[in-house]
Amino acid sequence: MAFYNRFILPNLIGCACQQSRIMKQRTKIVPEAEGVVVEIGMGAAPNLPLYDADKVKAIIGIEPNAGLRTKAGRAIQAQSLPVELVDGVAENLPLDAATADTVVLTYTLCTLPDVAGAMAEIRRILKPGGRLLFCEHGAAPDAGVFKWQSRIEPVWKILAGGCHLARPIDRMITAGGFSIDKLEAGYMPKTAKIVAYDYIGAAKVA
Repeated sequence: MAFYNRFILPNLIGCACQQSRIMKQRTKIVPEAEGVVVEIGMGAAPNLPLYDADKVKAIIGIEPNAGLRTKAGRAIQAQSLPVELVDGVAENLPLDAATADTVVLTYTLCTLPDVAGAMAEIRRILKPGGRLLFCEHGAAPDAGVFKWQSRIEPVWKILAGGCHLARPIDRMITAGGFSIDKLEAGYMPKTAKIVAYDYIGAAKVA
């Protein structure tokens, strides 16, 4: 699996995460980021063109996958915003407390092995009054769809870099010590329902 995770998976993720339907979902929340932004799970950096340069001071991208960091590095070279790319994991962010005005999570919570630990770290690095912006796929409200998400998830995780299909994103965020003040949830159009139920919104430390 080491060869797959290093060379094949980054290409699959890079292509999947930049599909037009997914990019449209990202545009609903990423432009709201402001100040010093920490993006956790930057991947191949598809969000970079979506940031509002008039509101963002700097971006720190956290990405543990070496292959995806290589792809992100190429995207960073084409940007005028100052971007620092860091090898790190959400559960142990290599950043000082109160670093970020905004933390951005886009299609990242599904893969984190320790969500509670990651939420604690996000709370730590956010400045007082800072915001968590998220765009994540997760558990569908329809029993039939959720049943298939749960059935397929064990195999899906192996092929998709640890991605979970049936995580209740909103409940995970609130359980992590946040209060959601904006939420849009629904199926992404023209997409298989097992991967299409998105939670898009913003939260602050409760």
